Amino acid sequence: MKKNQMITLTLLAAMLPLSACVTDPETGNRTISKAAIGGIGGALGGYLIGDLVGGRRDRSEKILGAGIGALAGAGVGYYMDEQERKLRQQTAGTGINVIRDGDNLVLDMPSEITFGVDSANIDPSFRSTLDEVASTLIQYEKTYVDVLGHTDSTGSDAYNQALSERRASSVADYLSSRGVQSARLATRGYGESQPKASNLDAAGRSANRRVEIRLVPVT
Repeated sequence: MKKNQMITLTLLAAMLPLSACVTDPETGNRTISKAAIGGIGGALGGYLIGDLVGGRRDRSEKILGAGIGALAGAGVGYYMDEQERKLRQQTAGTGINVIRDGDNLVLDMPSEITFGVDSANIDPSFRSTLDEVASTLIQYEKTYVDVLGHTDSTGSDAYNQALSERRASSVADYLSSRGVQSARLATRGYGESQPKASNLDAAGRSANRRVEIRLVPVT
């Protein structure tokens, strides 16, 4: 590993106790965010938790232009608590994993419930769940919505990159068609560069084939 990568990992690890403790809105228990822990490995690939696709300045201009206000102070945590609770209710039993990372939320959606094999077309059986997600995003409009596509390592890097981008775009387009303001939406494909499990077995590859919806409060 390169020296600068080692330094980055050390700094990120040191930051975990300060930034990765989250409170479960149902139990009140404080834990270390799974997303924050996983983000250490992904950070070297360009995915830093809290970063916004397209940058905060450009996204903020779009948000302001769409007439969406910002959150401030203690209202941020409460707003995200309520949104998290609603999303957990709507996605219970669907296979979607709702992860809390500080004041951010990540909806981890495995490909077996969202897309067919080697396809970027949303599975018809999953559309009703996305409809529910979209309704919550409309209700809680003071959030940026990043849609992030990922693949396993099967196939070439270039093919996986393109597939991850198409899948992210499919989900974003669907949410937009259901009324989520386009100014809030941004997409990025990571191809096979951000695995969360080993690609050496079928279970790991299945976990790596996913789309994530990351919700970041507008502040």
